[in-house]
Parts: sequence; structure tokens; C-alpha cells
Amino acid sequence: MIIEVQSERTYSIRIDGSWNVELLKLLEGRNKAAIIVSEKMQGLIKDLIATQSEIFVFPVPDGEAGKTSATLNKIWDWLGAAGFTRSDLIIGIGGGAVTDFAGFVAASWLRGVDWVAIPTTVAGAVDAAIGGKTAINSEYGKNLIGAFHSPSAVIVDVSWFQTLSDRDFAAGMAEVVKAGFISDGKILDLIGTSKISELRANRDTVIELITRAIAVKAKVVSSDFKESFDREVLNYGHTLGHAIELHCKYELRHGECVAIGMAFMAQLQLSLGLITSELAQQHLDILKNLGLPTSYKRQAWPSLLASMYLDKKSRGKTLRLVTIQGIGITDRLENPDEKILLEAYEKVSS
Repeated sequence: MIIEVQSERTYSIRIDGSWNVELLKLLEGRNKAAIIVSEKMQGLIKDLIATQSEIFVFPVPDGEAGKTSATLNKIWDWLGAAGFTRSDLIIGIGGGAVTDFAGFVAASWLRGVDWVAIPTTVAGAVDAAIGGKTAINSEYGKNLIGAFHSPSAVIVDVSWFQTLSDRDFAAGMAEVVKAGFISDGKILDLIGTSKISELRANRDTVIELITRAIAVKAKVVSSDFKESFDREVLNYGHTLGHAIELHCKYELRHGECVAIGMAFMAQLQLSLGLITSELAQQHLDILKNLGLPTSYKRQAWPSLLASMYLDKKSRGKTLRLVTIQGIGITDRLENPDEKILLEAYEKVSS
């Protein structure tokens, strides 16, 4: 299965192929290639491939801990010492944090070199690796330092998902659920009342869910590359989710935070009369069945609210939230009353 994305460049997302076979094709004619991989994944790529390209492997700290300016400086030094030029290739193999980081390395080195994303997690496959948003983190928030720089290809080999714990698999499914609510209701039908173990056991269903979620994102980013109004729909549940990530110092997975963000949005939208009680309950049922969290610390609200105003979707002092009025019917909510926000948060706080 191949899905095309058209942005500042046209590239293919190749789904359910062998990552090393596909990568071999992309390495043809490249003198050098740098593989940026998380430290814990490094051992899984040791039997890479026979290629004429000179391969350099640069391990980085796992998860969000690797998306720092200090790590970026180290990679820049490595690339300089290895003599990387515009004709060489950067490859990110790992979860969303690694592909975010590898993409930003590629965007910043020589003002932009080619790169390939090979996501090894569900979240990376359906979200982070697609769309050209690359970034590192700041002390003031996630992904605040970045650039738009699309990969030349994305390779989604679902065999990587077998390495994931149920927790990590479920966290990635939060982004799939989001795609269902903002665009493709068939996703929600396929998930139904499944527990995460039941879902993982059905490979065909997993591939269909991944493909549908990727298609949602590919369609959105093809029509809106640089996150103006249309692309914001992809951030459903993310405004509070990113704030929770920062507050918990990334102890929770990104998808877990997004799940809480969607549960919050369900309560907020219900209180504003934007959605029915049945749709609000569907949010909670699907997330809970998958083993995802739907609540966070009550006392964290003041800090979370302050972080929400710093979110990338906000404009000046305007807080803007992505909303739905039904499955696949999206809108925006600007500067909601903070009392109403608190009331909705209290319903998902513990």
C-alpha cells in the first residue's frame, strides 16, 4: 500500500513493506547515510543491509529526552566530522520523538538535506513521521523549536509494532482514535469495544486502522502544509495534551496525554452543547477500553492553563481549541470562558 503526500515536495508513505528492503532502494546513489536511532533501538538495526553507501549510526537518548539543543549540537558536530553534504541522506528510525528530531537535523543541516522516516511505533507511523513538522523541545514547551521539512519517503513496517508493550501500542492508538473523531468514523467502528490485546491480535485490522489514520493525515497536510486553519484539526485533544506532557515531564506517553485531552474536550463540548451525550460517552468508552487514561491531577489545572496559552495553535493571548460538532465535523473555539474550562477539567480530574 502506498499513500502519496503532496506538500512542498511529493513523497510516498509505504505501508506494510519490509523496512530494510525499501531502504535499500532509497540508498541507491547515496555516498553517505546517517541513521539517527534511539539508544534502546540501536541493537535492532545492527543487521542493517548490504549497501554501497557509507553508513553512520548516531544513537540519541530515548523519547523526548533526546529532543534537546544539546543533542542537536552533538549531531551537528558528528555530521560535520563525517563530511555530510547535500547529496547524502539522513534516516530516522524510532518513535515520534526520533523522527521529529531526525527531521529537524535534516532541516537545519546545510539549510535542508533529504531524510527518510522509518517509524517503529504506532504514534510515529500515523502522526509524527507524516506532514513535515520537525522539532526539538524547549524548557517552555514541546516542539517549540522546529521547521517544516518533509521527508523524501516514509516506510511503515508494521512488524516493528511487535516490539511495543501494550501501553505503548495503546498510546499510539490515541492518535488513530483522534483521526476517527475528526474525519473517518469507520476507524471508530473498527475499534468498537475492543481491548488492546484483542486489537493487536488482528493484524489485518491493525493495518486497516493504520492505513486509514495515515490517509486522514496525508489528506490534511496535502491541502495545508504549514499548519494554518485547516491543518489545526489534527490537534484535536492536543492543547491540553501538550500541557500535561510538559507538567508531568514526559512521564506519560504523548498518546496518553492526548487521550486525556480528548476526554477533556468531550466534557467541554458537551457542556457547550456542541456534541451529544452519546458522542461524549463514546470518547470515554473507546479510550478506556483501550486502557488509555482519561483523567489527570486536579491541582495541576493552573499550570496546565498557563501552558495551554503558550500552545502553538494559540495566537497572541487567544486560546484556540479544535472542536467537533459530530464525527468528521470540525470547528474552532476561541477564548472560552476559563470558568467553563475549569468545570470541564474537574470532570476529568482526579
